[in-house]
Amino acid sequence: MGFVYLARDKLLDRLVATGREVHAVGKIKDIFAERGVTHLRKAPDNAALCQQTLAALADCPDGGMVFTNLVDFDMLFGHRRDVAGYADALEAFDRFLPQLLAALRPGDLLALTADHGCDPTWPGSDHTREHVPLLFGGPTCPVGRALGARSSFADLGQTLAAHLGLAALPHGLACW
Repeated sequence: MGFVYLARDKLLDRLVATGREVHAVGKIKDIFAERGVTHLRKAPDNAALCQQTLAALADCPDGGMVFTNLVDFDMLFGHRRDVAGYADALEAFDRFLPQLLAALRPGDLLALTADHGCDPTWPGSDHTREHVPLLFGGPTCPVGRALGARSSFADLGQTLAAHLGLAALPHGLACW
């Protein structure tokens, strides 16, 4: 038996409550129990999800959010401990990243992270315990700023809330 804990006052819920759009690409709607999502785009693999992300960016008005999960890193390569596949997927994303950055508009902020460790060299098939990256980019992002180790993943939500002009969330510290 499992359960889903749905904390109140999530960033996605606030965006929707204020009339803004949240475009979910991949399995985001499933991860958040269908809460806080106004538009959904699915695709069969990372390459197609990247293209859906570009389409969502083009459709998302100012003040909205595009939230993408590139599931192949986790499902196909991390948990299956496919080091070569993971490396290939990283290289493919590296080739895509300039296109994504070029699609950002003034005022856009890109956040890249993972929801958990999934080191393909680790034994077993469970999540691993290493820190996950948290990288920001875009026209309004501070350049060359080291964020250090964050004490909570909630810092990402707090940073996005501040960037989007929303009141502070109950948890986390903005990264700048």
